[in-house]
Amino acid sequence: MTTFSSNFDPLSTDGMSDPLTQAISLRDRHTIDMVKAALSHKQTLLAFQPIVTAQDPTQVAFHEGLFRVLDNTGRIIPAKDFMPAVENTEVGRLIDCAALEMGLRELAENPDLRLSINMSARSIGYRKWTSILDAYLTEHPLIGERLILEITERSAMTIPDLVVSFMKDLQRKGIAFALDDFGAGYTAFRYLKEFYFDILKVDAIFTQGVAEDAGNQVICEAILSVGKHFDMVTVAENIETLEDAQFLTSAGFDCLQGHLFGAPKTVPDWRESATKQRTA
Repeated sequence: MTTFSSNFDPLSTDGMSDPLTQAISLRDRHTIDMVKAALSHKQTLLAFQPIVTAQDPTQVAFHEGLFRVLDNTGRIIPAKDFMPAVENTEVGRLIDCAALEMGLRELAENPDLRLSINMSARSIGYRKWTSILDAYLTEHPLIGERLILEITERSAMTIPDLVVSFMKDLQRKGIAFALDDFGAGYTAFRYLKEFYFDILKVDAIFTQGVAEDAGNQVICEAILSVGKHFDMVTVAENIETLEDAQFLTSAGFDCLQGHLFGAPKTVPDWRESATKQRTA
């Protein structure tokens, strides 16, 4: 008969952890080291994706600046490949700082641009992030009117009371807020009422294939009703087909985002135009 010592805990991950746990831990350490190196060497950039008006997709309402890093081979790595490993660490805070600084610099250089930048609620009160924002607002007092900060639903619900206070303070300076990936998390409706987000972005789990999914159609229409009630601009994310775009437009969404209207570009249209003018 097999016997165990009194100190044995079959659920413990200390000491001899199972191979899967070890592999995940090793992968996450490699990911964190890769992102740290990219931040240290300033091998970071933003990829810009347009958010278009639903009634006239040729009109861009604003762009989203999506954070990217370069690995040691020069490949561009999207945030979805590393954020799960770093979001709750100090590295996650440094990513938010780098994204904010690059976004604000782009806004300062392009006065016709309106741009959204992602941040975690965990970066609220982070001294370096606050210092970057304050410095740009001091030098460019009107820049806040063209800045949108996107916070995911899941992140916002970790510290909802702090998020509410943070938003009210920055909205006085003209900054708008978008609730990102709505529907993927667990927003309590009492907080949705208090948040006062300016923009509501509906998660892809409800928008992709919506033209042929009756269940998602009902959900999208319900979310749209909530957004309109709270006077939020509604954005449907990850639109890839004309059929989905047509359904969401007819349902009443204000804006659409997805590869159908433009993939994220590290060299955005306004830079290409400036380059052509210089070389003409």
